[in-house]
Amino acid sequence: MKTFPINLLLIICGFALPLQGQPSAKPAGPSAAKVIEAIIEHTKSPVIPNTVDVIKEGDPETPVTGIITTMFGTMEVLKKAVEMKCNLIVVHEPLYYNHLDNTSQFRNDPVFLEKQKFINDHKLVVWRFHDYIHSIRPDGIMTGMVRTLGWNEFVVNGDLTRFKLPETSLDDLLRNLKMKFNKNAFYVIGNPEMKLTRVRLLPGAPGSMAQIAALRDENTDVVIAGEVNQWETYEYARDAVSQGKSKAIIFLGHVASEESGMKECAGWLKGFIKDVPVSFVESGPSYWSF
Repeated sequence: MKTFPINLLLIICGFALPLQGQPSAKPAGPSAAKVIEAIIEHTKSPVIPNTVDVIKEGDPETPVTGIITTMFGTMEVLKKAVEMKCNLIVVHEPLYYNHLDNTSQFRNDPVFLEKQKFINDHKLVVWRFHDYIHSIRPDGIMTGMVRTLGWNEFVVNGDLTRFKLPETSLDDLLRNLKMKFNKNAFYVIGNPEMKLTRVRLLPGAPGSMAQIAALRDENTDVVIAGEVNQWETYEYARDAVSQGKSKAIIFLGHVASEESGMKECAGWLKGFIKDVPVSFVESGPSYWSF
């Protein structure tokens, strides 16, 4: 009677064993939905109703091969993710040019269609991490910004938006900021020779009323802000300076004012996500200055 090797018998019967000396197939990573669930759980935040923190593109059941954190899911960032074999893109800001990522007005737009096609062709999953990262205590974005500024020792009463610096001039403060955010041009209103100690940090786009209220505060000399419509806080600050008030405001730009938080986010994720690699990819300024 003819005999067969056990491996061959198993193959004939419908089973397959890895060849001797070859590793078995690597198990699939956790799904994007499971990773996102874990991230939200680790924020320790209650459920946020009507949150913008939802998957913007991609299949929630996609096995995650790698994670990238970034400010904006730009075309450059998406291409870098593919190059790095990372398919879960964690963005802080919108993917499609408006806060709620409403795409109805872009259905026939070539820029939108090409970006969406690239994401789908490469089976990427893009998830926004905005409301929940701001809900972390202390705020995840602010923690990263304070670390980049190097101002931990100057925080006032644990409030990561308020700082008491050694006395300096507005000009010297700007030089210090330029060393940390050297890819950015700043918009500044105020006397360069003004002396200051009390700084308020209002990143992103909280709105002109929040920025004006900070300028009005007698415990604030200078506000470091992200962005706002130019006819609002800019003109309030210009009038205040013209009236002789010792106030100033520095607009870093939206990206520069928050991006360090998404770099911090990558390190935070590594603390509990062990199955897949996590990296930060800079999206950088939206524009260049001439």
